[in-house]
Amino acid sequence: MENEIIVGLDIGTTKIACFVGIRTDNDKVKILGFGKTDSKGVEHGVVKNISDTAESIRRAVGEAADQADVDIDEVWVGIAGQHIKSRPSHGSVMIPTDHRLIAQEDVDRLVAEQYNTMLEPGEEIIHIFPQQFIVDREALSREVSPVGVAGKTLEADFHMVTANVQNLQYIKYAVQDAGLHIKGVVLEPVASAKAVLDDSDRDAGVAMVDIGGGTTDIAIFHDGIIRHTSVLPLAGNAITNDIREGCNILKRQAESLKVKFGSCLVSAVSENDVISIPGIRSQAAREIYVKTLAGIINARTKMILEQVAYEISLSGYNKKLIAGITLTGGGAQLKNIKELCELITATDTRIGVPNEHLSPDSVSFPELAHPMYATGIGLVLYGIEQSELEQRGEQEPEEKMNDGKIDIFANMGSEPEPVAEPVEQPEPEKKKKKDKEKKKSGGDNFQSVIGRFFGQVFDEGIDD
Repeated sequence: MENEIIVGLDIGTTKIACFVGIRTDNDKVKILGFGKTDSKGVEHGVVKNISDTAESIRRAVGEAADQADVDIDEVWVGIAGQHIKSRPSHGSVMIPTDHRLIAQEDVDRLVAEQYNTMLEPGEEIIHIFPQQFIVDREALSREVSPVGVAGKTLEADFHMVTANVQNLQYIKYAVQDAGLHIKGVVLEPVASAKAVLDDSDRDAGVAMVDIGGGTTDIAIFHDGIIRHTSVLPLAGNAITNDIREGCNILKRQAESLKVKFGSCLVSAVSENDVISIPGIRSQAAREIYVKTLAGIINARTKMILEQVAYEISLSGYNKKLIAGITLTGGGAQLKNIKELCELITATDTRIGVPNEHLSPDSVSFPELAHPMYATGIGLVLYGIEQSELEQRGEQEPEEKMNDGKIDIFANMGSEPEPVAEPVEQPEPEKKKKKDKEKKKSGGDNFQSVIGRFFGQVFDEGIDD
C-alpha cells in the first residue's frame, strides 16, 4: 500500500502554518507543500475569534495545497494553551480466570478504564501515556511487555493530559469553517518533540522546551517515555510587548528589534551601539541603546526560563536529564538564549531544529530549517506514524473497541451549524502528483507495549 499524504496544521498565536508531507523510501519525510499566514483570532494558543481563525487557516492550507498539488480535506491539529493540564493516574484490572496469560484485550481494558477518571468540570482527556506496567505487584521493566506474562492482576501508572472542552470545540469550529476535517488533536510539545528529538535523547532523559509566541510548552522524556508535560502562559510575545512599552515604539518595530538586534545577555553587547528607529509622521527618529534592548529582553527571558527550571524541578527529573534541555520554537532563535538557559538551569542546552528528519528532497523549502516550524513538521511526523500503525493493523486500544472511531467532541453539545461531510470510504485516496508513488517503508519501531503507546493519541478519526 502506498504511503499516505499527511497534513499538519499548527494553529499558533503569531502564525498559522500548514505542512503537507509523506514518508520517503529512506525513512525520512518529504515536505510536498508549505503555507504560512499571520494568525488572527488566537491568543495564548487558544482560539478566540472562530471566523478570523478559520480565514487564516484557509489561506495557509490553500497555499500548501497549491504547492503540493493535492486536495486537503483532513488535518492533524496541534493544541496548546493555559487550559492544558496533566496529572498522574493509576489503574488496575483483574485478569479473567480463563486467561492463562495476560492478553492484549486486558491491556486495552486497563487503558480504557482511565477514561472513567473523575475530571474537573469542562475537562476532556486528549492523551494517556503509560509509564510502567505492574503484574501481581511486580513492576515490569520497559523492555518487557505485559502481554504474554502470567498473572492475576495488571496495574499501570499513567501520565494523563487534559484540555478544556470549550477550547477544543472552538478549534473544531475554526477548522470546520475552513472546510476541513480533524484527523486528530495532538499536544503541541509532543508534536515538537517528534521533530527535534531522537530515540537517544528520549532514552537518556531530555526536557524539550518550545518557546512560541503565546505559550512555552514543555515535554520531559526519560527512558524513552514522556514523563511530564506543561504549558506556560509566557513566551515570545511577552518579550515583544516589554520592548514596545519599554522603548515606547510600535509593536512591529519592537518585534523587528528583538529579531535583528536582540540579545539575552547584556554582557554580550557593546555599551555604545545605538539603533535609530524612524519616527511616526513628523516625529524625530528615536535612538535606542542596544544594551537597553538587551536588558529588557534579558529580564523577561530570564523570567520564562526560571519558570521552565521550576517545572523541570517539579517533574522530579531535573537530575536525570543526561541529554539536557532542547530549546525550539521561534523564541529559541533569540541570540544567546542557549547560554542564558545554561546559566539559569545549570543544564546543558542545545537549539533543536526540525530538519534532521526531513528528506534532502525538501531543500525546496530551506526556511523549514527553523525552530519555529518544529510543531508543524512534528505533526506530519506524528500523523505518518499513526498511518503506518493503521496499515500494519496496530490500532490503538480505544479504536478497536469503538470500530476505529474515537470522538473527543462527542459530549460537547450540539453545533451551531452542522457541516455536511463526504461519505467516508474504506481507504480514502488523496489526489497527488501522478509521478509520486512511494513504497511503504520503515521498520516496526513499536516492539513493546510501552513503545506502541509512546507519542500516540487516542482520539484518531474524530467525527463531526
